[in-house]
Amino acid sequence: MEHHYAGVNGIRLHYVSHGRGPLMLFIHGFPEFWYAWRDQLIEFGRDHRAVAPDLRGYNLSDKPEGVEAYRARHPIEDLRQLIERLGGPAIVVAHDWGGALAWTLAVQHPRLVERLVIVNAPHPVPFARALRSDPEQIAASQYMRLLRDPKAERVLAQDNFRRLAAMLRQFAPDSGWPREEDLARYREAWAQPGALTGGLNYYRASPLYPRDPANGEAAVPELDAAHYTVRVSTLVIWGERDAALRPVLLDGLASVVPSLAIERIPEGSHWVIHERPEQVNRLIRAFIAGGA
Repeated sequence: MEHHYAGVNGIRLHYVSHGRGPLMLFIHGFPEFWYAWRDQLIEFGRDHRAVAPDLRGYNLSDKPEGVEAYRARHPIEDLRQLIERLGGPAIVVAHDWGGALAWTLAVQHPRLVERLVIVNAPHPVPFARALRSDPEQIAASQYMRLLRDPKAERVLAQDNFRRLAAMLRQFAPDSGWPREEDLARYREAWAQPGALTGGLNYYRASPLYPRDPANGEAAVPELDAAHYTVRVSTLVIWGERDAALRPVLLDGLASVVPSLAIERIPEGSHWVIHERPEQVNRLIRAFIAGGA
């Protein structure tokens, strides 16, 4: 695997690439970094140019200061410019926060997204709906309130990131992931100056989070589905044991993603790409070959 840097959108992104061929871009979520996709880089680097960046704010990429720098339009523009720099269009594969960005990337720049694969990342329209009206998803999303809190860095970094490591295991019950060798890599990435704040700022910048009416917070906004329709052929892979993102988020998805295939993995958690990499890779392979 090769490590590179690209100047995009006024910042420098670090990325790892493997192989030669058509471009595949793998986008990580919180609190991960390019290493989340190591199994996919190896597999798809056999016949593609597989690329996994560190998003802005993470690991070895630049970490602009301030919450405003993490509003969705900025990292989406990073990705747009990166795809163009790498000679796209690209097959885009994304998880968690990476998926949140990839949904909008596909809406706004469909010519750059040849096909879209989303793993356990909600489309904004059903997510906003569930945050307004689904008690199970509202309860499952309460962790977001801690991640938005000014004390989050202090709490999560204590005792060599003990609580952040516990959060990974909390959302992957009985899976055996992460292993200690994985945690060593993650702790190294989390310890990069400014990296923890960078990752948390995605939550602070987002309008979609569970509200507390007792504190006078405005309701979750209603989104116009017409402005969020994905015209790109899309595969959604969903670990149904995801404790943070419940399967209700798949309800009605076809209304905003007309060309859609959904593959549910009943035994998979939020971290299904780590728990079942071979199964995930087979599903992606079938999809990009023309099936689902």
